[in-house]
Amino acid sequence: MSPAQSALAARAKAAPRHVAVVGATGAVGRELLACLERRDFPLASVRPLASPRSAGQKIAFRGGELTVEALGPDSFQGVDVALFSAGASISRQYAPLAVAAGAVVVDNSSAFRMDPDTPLVVPEVNARALAGDPRVIANPNCVAAIAVMALQPLHARAPVRRVIGATYQAASGAGAAAMAELEASTAAYLAGEAFEPKVLPHPYAFNIFSHNTTVDPDNGYNGEETKVMDEVRKIMGAPDMRLSFTCIRVPVLRAHAMALTVEFDRPVDPDEAREWLAGAPGVVVVDDPAANHFPMPVEASGQDDVLVGRVRRDLSDPEGRTLAMFVCGDQLLKGAALNAVQIAEALL
Repeated sequence: MSPAQSALAARAKAAPRHVAVVGATGAVGRELLACLERRDFPLASVRPLASPRSAGQKIAFRGGELTVEALGPDSFQGVDVALFSAGASISRQYAPLAVAAGAVVVDNSSAFRMDPDTPLVVPEVNARALAGDPRVIANPNCVAAIAVMALQPLHARAPVRRVIGATYQAASGAGAAAMAELEASTAAYLAGEAFEPKVLPHPYAFNIFSHNTTVDPDNGYNGEETKVMDEVRKIMGAPDMRLSFTCIRVPVLRAHAMALTVEFDRPVDPDEAREWLAGAPGVVVVDDPAANHFPMPVEASGQDDVLVGRVRRDLSDPEGRTLAMFVCGDQLLKGAALNAVQIAEALL
């Protein structure tokens, strides 16, 4: 039985769960609800929670409507699983209340990711971290989640010593407001109209810029780059892996891309690597040099799988231990909502 078939069988046998979605009206929150719906998660009830200004909104779900409730201290009574995607401060305030009420928390913020007692999980990579009945599970940074999907199938067969990555990150990583700003600023640019950015610090239409997190004055890396490097090591259980990432925002709506240069402890043939990747759950190899067809955000958007291609030798390494590749994944799905729901499924 394949991993996907096993997951379906487990869901079919599982008792229905009462699920709360915190941040239900945001970009990731809406994708969380969509994933619960289309993956037939065994639900006894769904409680969409958001800020008081969003209370009363209606969200279509399974042929009916859900009414958004205001998040409060008593929101988690009777809840089995609480999926959080409302920012680190909300998670720090309300996740302990959810746990105290008896829920298991899957948190999409940075609040608990590097807590040594909190598992940071991508189920295809380290589902074993869910052993021991943890009450809070951290969902990784979107870049880290997508990157490890490409790295782990290789690392399992030829240990990875070093990774140099450059990311091309979509607007969705900054939320629904950033996506709206990209659309509005693009329309204004094409119409020859002035547009003042409000969500992001620089003009977004037809422009790229360094990820807008604080730069560490000592080492020159920004917060996003540091998160990615720390989280990849933790998820893969490789504390000594050497990593360097440069994270860039690009004017794409919802799928992240990245160029990875991966050094192994021994020579690895590109065909061998493609074979390993093709056999990995949640990965699709898109590698057609004749047609110049490789992973693209337009094809990764809306897709559960992570696309990997352009696998080739790094010609700067005469020992043949380094490969270069290109990776794309939907930031709202495998980079956020889908992975969180997969964690909840694994807990079944």
